[in-house]
Amino acid sequence: MERLEEFKYLASVLVAVVLGFVIGYERKLRYKEAGIRTHTIVCVGSALIMVISKYGFGDSAEADAARVAAQIVSGVGFLGAGIIVYRKQEIHGLTTAAGVWATAGVGMASGAELYIVAAGATVIIVSVQCLFHAKWKIFRTKKYYQIKIIFTNETGDGDKVKKIFHAERFNRLVIERNGDQIIYHATLNTDQEFSSLRLSEIMTSESYIRAIERCDND
Repeated sequence: MERLEEFKYLASVLVAVVLGFVIGYERKLRYKEAGIRTHTIVCVGSALIMVISKYGFGDSAEADAARVAAQIVSGVGFLGAGIIVYRKQEIHGLTTAAGVWATAGVGMASGAELYIVAAGATVIIVSVQCLFHAKWKIFRTKKYYQIKIIFTNETGDGDKVKKIFHAERFNRLVIERNGDQIIYHATLNTDQEFSSLRLSEIMTSESYIRAIERCDND
């Protein structure tokens, strides 16, 4: 009879395999740092630990199932921290790390035999990821382009430059004297994408601009 009970517990782990696979598959389609294997293993591991914490210690008075299960949350937190990286002044992997953490919760629900909760949470997680990746303006993160520009500033040309590139200020500014002229070397960020043709037109029409460099990958 005890062996049959173990097969029932194993079913909880198998459900976690399926649900972890579903979440990981969505992440794999978006080429994220953590894909099918990571999410499946996290989900299975969480379910397994949940089963052990709930049934593995029997009726021992010293056993505290909640305390064992609680270690899953902190353990997966360390795993998520390894996914998050800071590169090019941007944080990458934060959403994926949060997804791994949420997947652990799905595994815990499965291990606790809360199958409807586990399956429902999986649907919600995948749906939210798909919804927020939809190409709707409300979900888009504004992208900025970096422009390096050299110009002379004789009659308020600095304000003209900011107006042309829709920038509020210069991020970096170096001023040098060349004979009677004051030369500005400036860097600014703009949310407008300027093609090479448009930059050439600006150079032609604005005689005070000496050079423009677009640095998309800085």
